[in-house]
Amino acid sequence: MNAIITVVGKDKVGIIAKVSAILAEHDVNIADITQTILSGNFVMMMMVSMEGAKLSVDGLRTVLNEASSKMNVEINVMAEKVFSSMNRI
Repeated sequence: MNAIITVVGKDKVGIIAKVSAILAEHDVNIADITQTILSGNFVMMMMVSMEGAKLSVDGLRTVLNEASSKMNVEINVMAEKVFSSMNRI
């Protein structure tokens, strides 16, 4: 199963490193990643593979929500199927 993670917040050093470290700690593999800076805001979208992960999508959401408050960014996690359904034309 894949999941989509979005990260948005004021640009600062270490956002990618911190999110990636959390994913690695829980055996979540980054399948694809894109990031940009829009008007001083950091915006990142990742597709991750949950196959072999130590937690569920809900568990990952909980862990990343805790980290987001410490990092002062907004992090959202959803199953790829849900994301695809929401963004289908």
